[in-house]
Amino acid sequence: MYHVVIGVDDDAEHALACVEEVANLPGEPDEKEVTLVHSFTDNPSGASATQIHSVREAGEFLEDRGIEYDVNESSGDPAEVIIEFADEEDADLIVTAGRKRSPAGKALFGSVTQTVILNSERPVMVTGTTKRKD
Repeated sequence: MYHVVIGVDDDAEHALACVEEVANLPGEPDEKEVTLVHSFTDNPSGASATQIHSVREAGEFLEDRGIEYDVNESSGDPAEVIIEFADEEDADLIVTAGRKRSPAGKALFGSVTQTVILNSERPVMVTGTTKRKD
């Protein structure tokens, strides 16, 4: 079984880009196991990760393709949560979506993707956003 950890934020387009790439990895759907990781940085309403639109969309995509998945929710720095979870679960791959930002934007606001790439000892796949073909 090939275990993939996908960092999912609130952007459904990014989440779908990640799960599409995982679905396209070599191997049959039953050879892949996915964990969707969502980290709350602010959650005053007490929502669960499965209530987040992007997490639901990603889960439905995987389910429709017969790929087993589960959802992990946490709070804190998203990059640290993704890396720690992948390490704890001995994941084979981390997948995250990149964002288009200016150099100043990256310097001021940081980047979850950049932090994961630089601090994880596991392979990291970075996806772009894709236009869905329904």
